[in-house]
Amino acid sequence: MRLSQMLFVTLREDPAEAEIPSHKLLLRAGYIRRIGSGIYAYLPLMWRVLKKVSQIVREEMDATGAQECLLPQLQPADLWRESGRWDTYTQAEGIMFAMTDRQQRELGLGPTHEEVITTIAKDMIRSYRQLPVHLYQIQTKFRDEIRPRFGLMRGREFIMKDGYSFHTNEESLKKTYQDMAQAYSNMLRRSGLQFRAVDADSGAIGGSGSQEFMVLAEAGEDEVLYTEDGQYAANVEKAVSMPADVEPSPFATFEKRETPGTETIDKLCKFLKCSPTQVVKNVLYQAVYDNGITVLVLVSIRGDQDVNQVKLLNELTKLAGNYQAKNVLFLTVPDAEAQQKWAAKSLPLGYMAPDVADDYIAGSKEVNSKFLRLVDRTAVELTNFVTGSNESGYHVVGANWNQEFPLPATVVGVRSAKKGDRAVHNPQQTLQSARGIEVGHIFQLGTKYSQAMGATYTSEQGEEMPFMMGCYGVGVSRLAQSAVEQSYDKDGIIWPVAIAPYHAIISIPNISDAQQVEVAEKLYAELNQSGIETLLDDRDERAGVKFKDADLIGIPYRIVPGRSLKAGKVEVVERATHKSHEILIDEVNSTLKQWIEAAIN
Repeated sequence: MRLSQMLFVTLREDPAEAEIPSHKLLLRAGYIRRIGSGIYAYLPLMWRVLKKVSQIVREEMDATGAQECLLPQLQPADLWRESGRWDTYTQAEGIMFAMTDRQQRELGLGPTHEEVITTIAKDMIRSYRQLPVHLYQIQTKFRDEIRPRFGLMRGREFIMKDGYSFHTNEESLKKTYQDMAQAYSNMLRRSGLQFRAVDADSGAIGGSGSQEFMVLAEAGEDEVLYTEDGQYAANVEKAVSMPADVEPSPFATFEKRETPGTETIDKLCKFLKCSPTQVVKNVLYQAVYDNGITVLVLVSIRGDQDVNQVKLLNELTKLAGNYQAKNVLFLTVPDAEAQQKWAAKSLPLGYMAPDVADDYIAGSKEVNSKFLRLVDRTAVELTNFVTGSNESGYHVVGANWNQEFPLPATVVGVRSAKKGDRAVHNPQQTLQSARGIEVGHIFQLGTKYSQAMGATYTSEQGEEMPFMMGCYGVGVSRLAQSAVEQSYDKDGIIWPVAIAPYHAIISIPNISDAQQVEVAEKLYAELNQSGIETLLDDRDERAGVKFKDADLIGIPYRIVPGRSLKAGKVEVVERATHKSHEILIDEVNSTLKQWIEAAIN
């Protein structure tokens, strides 16, 4: 492609809307253009990158025996109601674009396709003889993000590969799950990315085991906790660890003490000269279930620990049936305004005890009249501990479970693991922290959707059985931008060779120089003919402008037919290292082929 004929406009200044380096560079280099909030056009250079990423994804998926299809973006609300996710996606998470057609039928723009694919399997797969089946698509998805940001990282429209597998048993599902783990590792390795596979929370997708594939980058929205021995890695939402050892309590007898101005753990421990490991703090949450019932949740946890809201949400979802509900729509720490809607009297915030009375709640049809009391495992074994007294300005010391306070019946593991904690698999290992960009996620769904939607097959014994299912997603457009976030410098993008829009760019320093133009044209034709994708910068611009643009757009190799032409050579500059080579014109093709093959393989 000749740059003079391409839709190609670069910017010298960072756009005001862009927050992270990859977003700034993709806009400046003319790869994408913002059309609306979280909506971007993929311009010619970007589309070439996306096609290369998609091709790598296709090759790895096809190699596992998965079959490509294309599913509808418009999805009937009734399918999502069958699975129980319509309210979750349109109200709780609020990420689905919902609409009504002219016949007053409710529809959603697909953020994901579990319901559609399960319906297809329900209609078409009758017998165990047809299983396993694995279908995938590369499709535009839609999510109504509250705050679209970071360009293609968190847009409202994005390109994704999602796949779904159907099985007769867990053994078959786990085999495909492992195949996908390997395929995803291959995809990222072939794309030239540094990544880490980590244990993850299944979130609204559901299911049991799940694993995320994180591209390591400082701008990553996710925190990854891992051990140096390579034996453990997890998203902080899922991570587990061993908490610090409990320090001995300085209190031998139970008593109430005045503790003014100690509404935080730090202030309390300084005042009482005790360790936070000997404090039971009681944290209040407000959960709203999908049937409209509000439940006030009191979590008792060790004072040096924090509640992981994702883990807490999962525990509350397990208890949904106790309230005739299926899912939690909202989970928040209730502020003063929220408390006014259900509090019968002012709560002693900062001084609550595990047994704070239920009469603080003004029960109603919408609000459960009793606290749901949970205790984290870190607090269960504490003795002679410090906690609130249910009176502002006072705490109690030397307290014990089932003496001064009843131990809550429901014991949970909802603490947040953090950097520096000891690893569960080996206490000699401590957790390290890194930032990551989630580009892939694989799930063992089990029978969550097939049971909910009545999707069954006839087993070898003639029984109607629900499908075992798996789900596997890769963010194609997100992966492309994450490559930029991982690899750039002060001059611009440094694309991995495998997904760069072009392998080489020939920059003619002076288009008035007939010899420069002749050599450039010769190389341009020869390289493209031999499969080396090459741009020709034949614009009537100064050499400095051309070199800056070549660095900005990140093409791996820049060829300059300049002063070295007198010796029958051209200058070839490696974008990643800025290393310059003078190469004989007749050897440029073979040299670049060797470099490209080495970089890709």
